Amino acid sequence: MKAAEHTRLFVYDSLLTGETEHSYLESAAPLGVVETEPGFALFELQGLGALVRGGADRVRGELFGVDATTLMRIDVLRRVPLLFQRTRITLADGSVAETYLMSVEDVRGRRRLSGGDWQSRFAPRAGRAPAGPIVTWARGRSSQGGHRR
Repeated sequence: MKAAEHTRLFVYDSLLTGETEHSYLESAAPLGVVETEPGFALFELQGLGALVRGGADRVRGELFGVDATTLMRIDVLRRVPLLFQRTRITLADGSVAETYLMSVEDVRGRRRLSGGDWQSRFAPRAGRAPAGPIVTWARGRSSQGGHRR
C-alpha cells in the first residue's frame, strides 16, 4: 500500500488483534502497538470500547494502515456520525492518526477502564481488597458437587 492510499487508524477495543471485530482489519497493514498522548479516557459499552477526550490516561492500542473501503466499513460499524465521530488525534510519539471518539455525555454512567488498556479489562487490579463474605460463599458453592477445577 502506498502512503497516499491509506489512512493511519488507531484502534483500541474490539478491533484489536485477537478481539471480536478484528476481521474488519484483515486487509489492513499493521503498523505497531502505540499509545495516545495523555488526555483520554477509555470506557466499556457492552463489549465495545469508547474513547473520550478529557481524561488523564494514555490509551493503548494498535495502529493500522487502512484503505478507503476498510475505513468506510468501520465507519458503518461504528455508526459514524450518529454514535462515534472519526477524528484525528495525536499519539504519544507525536504522530497523528485517525480514531473513533465518543462524547462524554454518551459514556456517562458507563464503566471507565483505568489504565487505558482494553485487553486488560478483566485482569485483577493491584491493591484490590480481598473478596467479601458473599463472594467467598458464592465461590465455595460453585466448587461443591463435583464442579471443582
